[in-house]
Amino acid sequence: MAQTGAIVAGLAGAVPAGLRESATGRDPARLKQAAQQFEGLLIEQLLRSARGNGEGWLGGGGDAAGGCATDFAEQQLATVLAANGGIGLAGLVVRGLESAAGSSSPKPAGTPGTP
Repeated sequence: MAQTGAIVAGLAGAVPAGLRESATGRDPARLKQAAQQFEGLLIEQLLRSARGNGEGWLGGGGDAAGGCATDFAEQQLATVLAANGGIGLAGLVVRGLESAAGSSSPKPAGTPGTP
């Protein structure tokens, strides 16, 4: 689990500070939605890679319409998976960005740990 935290911290560090601040400080719902969309794109790419050389899932070749239908099915499956928890990447990204934004933002006076 510590390794996952390091990966998320690395991802959070790659996000521009302005984007991190606007995503976490102003609208957590938008951050969650963006993280889910990112996870959906990643899952879609994984499915596309698993399909391989474009012969389809059953390896029977197929025509352009079949390829288009398969692409659409993969996209929808990825979107639904990501919206329902997916592989857990969206939650890790959200937590990583929130913790990175929390540690980089100044604490109000009177908060424990401030002078």
